[in-house]
Formats: sequence, structure tokens, C-alpha cells
Amino acid sequence: MLKEARPYAGLTADGRDAVARLRREKETLERLSGLDCVPALRDHFVMGEHHFLVEEFIEGKELNHLFVERYPLTRLCADEAVTADYTSWAIGLHDRVARAVTRIHERGVVIGDLQPSNIIVRPDGGVVLIDFEGAADAAQEREQSLGALGFTAPRERRGTAVDAYALACLKLFLFMPLTSLFSLDPGKAAQLAREAADMFPLPDGFFDEAVRTVTGAEGNVCAEPRIEPDREGWAEVRASLADGILAEATPEREDRLFPGDIAQFAAPGGGLGIACGAAGVLYALDVTSAGRHPDHEEWLIRRALHPEQGTRLGFYDGLHGVAYVLDHLGHRREALKILDQCAGERWKELGPDLHGGLSGIGLNLLHFASATEDPALLDEAQDVVTTVAARLGPADSVPEVSGGSHPYAGLLRGSAGPALLFLRWYEHTGDPAFLDLAATALRQDLRRCVVRDEGELEVNEGWRTMPYLADGSVGIGLVLDDYLGHRDDDRFRTASAAIRSAAEGGFYIEPGLFHGLAGMILHLSRAHPAGTAAVRDPVVADHIRRLARYAVVHRGRLLFPGEELLRLSLDLGSGSAGVLLALGAALHDAPVHLPFLGQPAFPEHLPSPEHLRFPARETAERR
Repeated sequence: MLKEARPYAGLTADGRDAVARLRREKETLERLSGLDCVPALRDHFVMGEHHFLVEEFIEGKELNHLFVERYPLTRLCADEAVTADYTSWAIGLHDRVARAVTRIHERGVVIGDLQPSNIIVRPDGGVVLIDFEGAADAAQEREQSLGALGFTAPRERRGTAVDAYALACLKLFLFMPLTSLFSLDPGKAAQLAREAADMFPLPDGFFDEAVRTVTGAEGNVCAEPRIEPDREGWAEVRASLADGILAEATPEREDRLFPGDIAQFAAPGGGLGIACGAAGVLYALDVTSAGRHPDHEEWLIRRALHPEQGTRLGFYDGLHGVAYVLDHLGHRREALKILDQCAGERWKELGPDLHGGLSGIGLNLLHFASATEDPALLDEAQDVVTTVAARLGPADSVPEVSGGSHPYAGLLRGSAGPALLFLRWYEHTGDPAFLDLAATALRQDLRRCVVRDEGELEVNEGWRTMPYLADGSVGIGLVLDDYLGHRDDDRFRTASAAIRSAAEGGFYIEPGLFHGLAGMILHLSRAHPAGTAAVRDPVVADHIRRLARYAVVHRGRLLFPGEELLRLSLDLGSGSAGVLLALGAALHDAPVHLPFLGQPAFPEHLPSPEHLRFPARETAERR
């Protein structure tokens, strides 16, 4: 196995480049020569100023991959025998890793980057530790120079204490893989340990030392969050989340109002929109009856009426979504001004998707045409629908894999977005040709799905499958269910049931709406009248309780981390506002839903000229 290092590349915090780190690994492997828990060093050479290390190739699997294959909480039907077998395997594995670390320490070496991706499990169960670029001499008591999220020690830990911290995290990770939360609140270790001990047949006190190592000498103890799926629990969590969100607002900033996903900064005006910006947060607060906030609404209005050059147009990522939310909040005059600003832009260059493309824009134009009875807006909406229909293609025109070099499947970036547009246009026109188009779009997304071993239908990304709301099967399921409300289809009904199974898992790595547990709560709650989902569906109730795994008590209030659990987030797509919306869908006494995914609300008296129906019908017939 060859490792290549280029000079002046890959600088770490201590100023070392890739060549220096490769040299450190060479010296470390020489020092560890003869141990069967590290690769043997074969050679080192330089070619064209690039340095190469030649190491023994280790047969086996990285622990992070093996863990995904074996972890029982991701299965729908993991019985006691399966859980007990996993527990025995995980305890034995951790013991073997700990013994390997001890042997390396005995040679005077600190590993410095101990984490599941750097542990290879041989076919016979033996473990080999790899990647010693961050290694150090134990006698020097140095702080950690590089590490993986969820396994990086606090700065005050030095020398072998760095590896001891990673070993403690590994023990907890093998049973509750949310160790990334420790950087936000070390006290989460005790909470996760208690929950893991309840679910796995572990010896008494199994996590005690690991929890002490993570929390440190001061013994950080968090106020353990609890979220109960009843009226009292809803009132408490809504108040805490709303207060936490509002307390973190920064109206003095120009670029964003609420801390959220880093995608806020991907383009000018990114702090305004529904997915990552202020509009989504204000929408979630309002639909869950968590209050109106005029000062924050005024912040959004001012910036949306005078957007930065390059601000996006889309529904979830741009000005169309802002206009929708402002209209929802009662600012129709300002919302229509924003639509006028968007009308002159080159929208036909956008993709067909719901997130930032034509499907979201078409749905928004139809919403405003319905609300204002403005025929010009209706003509614009019809133009968008015709354009999306012309681009659709047959069901087999998409690859069977989503993402990467291929177009994405799913609600926000896949064909489910156009399907939703066609469904709402069908409800407006009554023309069955649009149902046909919606069916074709849904079949495109189902083509990119696979059925897992236990019957869950998930989007196939080639190297993994995805159940989530944004790019996974659950978002497709929302539109499938709407379609089935208009026309029966055996394949779609079967797919809908299998997607529900994908939303019933016992573990998801993130809490958020677009890529986590909150999206599952939203999906499962949609089948029930407002405020009844947790009573009618025990899976929904369990999901709500599980949200406490991720909740962090910040300044006395609950907040949730965003993508990859890196930082606390307030936005709709990844953070606390999305969790609030999902909880509202399950527990609030009035309907709570994402835009265009509640019951159809377009009034029957809206004019529907015959010429609006023909282009899409003709497109379908030609196809």
C-alpha cells in the first residue's frame, strides 16, 4: 500500500505539511516494528519531489464500515439474540483495540488519531491500527495535532491522555455513535451511556470509566433533556426551542439573522431563504404557534427587497421562498414586490427541482395566482409547468443510481419535486394529463430506489442507501401519498408502505428535518389528524423521545445540532427550527406541514382557461 505526500500541501494546525506528516509516520512505524497491530514498513522513496511510503497491505475492513453493517439499532427487527451477539462482538473488539493501544504506548508512542476509520478488522477478528501521521513521542506530552470529529480530545489533554480519550469515545461510539456531540457538551457522554445501557445487555458500570474520561476531572454533568410526546411535553419543548432560537438571533448582522448551516454562505443572500435562512425559521415559529416576531420579519423584508447581486431565485434557497413566507406572515404587498424582482431574471436556465429550481418557482407562482386571482401570475405558472413537462423524459431516462455524477433522486433535488408540481397543477386544472406526468416523475425516482433486507425502500446512491426527506425515499413518499389520493396504483401503494418502514428505524445519525430523525416524524405524522400522531402511532411517540439524544441544553434552553453534528443550528433544513416544525406536525393542535405538502388549498373559483391545459397534454401525447 502506497501513501503519497506532496510538499506544502495539507497543512495542519501545527504548521506541518503532508511530507512532514509522512516522515513522522515512517519514523513511527520504524519504532513500532514487529508489532502485529500495526502495518509493517516496506520502503520510503521520493519521486518528482513527492514522497511515498510503502506499507504492508492489511486484509480486512475498516471498523467504520463494519460497524454500519452490524449495528443492530438501524434494523427494524433486531431481536434480543441479535443485540446480544452484537454486544459480545463490540466488547471483544474494544478490548482488542485497547490492548493494541497499550502495546503501542509501551513503545513510547502516542497514536494521536485513533478513530474507527483508522482501525482495520482482519477476517479473523484481529485489529490493526493505521495512519500514524499524527503520532508523537509520549515523553513530549504534546497536544493533538489532527483528529476525527467525535474522537478529538480537548486541548488540555496531552500525551497518552489523547489516546485514552479516543478509546473512551470508541467504547461509547460502538453502542451509541453520537460522540460528535461531546464537543458541544461533554456531559452528553453520561446521557448516551445510560441510554445505551438500557438497550444493550452490558455489564454493570461498563461505561463508567469512559464517561469519566470524556467529562474530565471536573465531571461535566448535563441537564439531561427529556422530550415527552404529549400536550405538556409539546408545550415545554416548543417554548424552550422558541426561546433558544430567538435568544441566538443576530439582527445587527447583514448576512444572516439566525445561525444555521454553512450553506447560508454559499451564495449571496443565503441567510434569507427557507432551507438555511431567516424565512424558514420564521415560518416554523409561526406555524407551530411559537409567536410572531415583527422586528425579525422587518429584517427579512428589508434585505429581500434590496437583495445582493447574485441572490438565488429558488423556493428553498432564494427569493421565491422568502416571498411565500412573507405572504404567509401577512406581508403580501412586499411579497409581490419580491416576485416582480424575480420575474425579470433568467429563470429558464434553472433546473427542474424543488429546492432551487423550476418546480419550487412554479408551485409558488400558482400559490400567488390562487391568492390574488392575477391571470398574469397564472400565465407565468403555466409557462413554468410547460417547461418542466417538456424536460421530464420517460421513466427510464434516469440512471438507477442517485447522486455523485448522476442526477439526484428525492423531494428537493429529484423528480419528486416536479411530480409535486404536476399534482398541484392537476388539482387546479382537473386535467388527468398532469397526473400522468406526476406518475412518470415518481417512477423516475422509484427507479433509483432499492428494497433493503428488511423491506425498507430507500434511495440507492451506489455506496449507501438513503431514507431521508431531502434526497432519500421519505421525501418521495410524501408525494407518492398525495398521488394516491387521486389515483390508485398498486406499485405506488407498495412503495409507500416500504417507505414508511424506512421511516420507522430505531436510529438515525442526525436529528434534522432534511437529513435526520425529524424528517421521519414529519412523514409518519402526516397520516394522522393534527395533534394525534403520537397517540395513534407508537413509532412517532418513540421517535419524539429519541430526539432527546441529540438535544443540547444551551444557556438553559434546548437546541439541536445541524449537519454532521458539527455545531448548533437554528435553521429549518438542518437544525432546531426543522425539529420544531416536525414536532408540531406530530403534536400541535392545528395542521403543521412544509409548504405545498398539506392538504391542497387552491380555491375552485380560480379561473382555469382551456389554453392552460393543452401544452402539457400535447407534450405527454407526443412522448
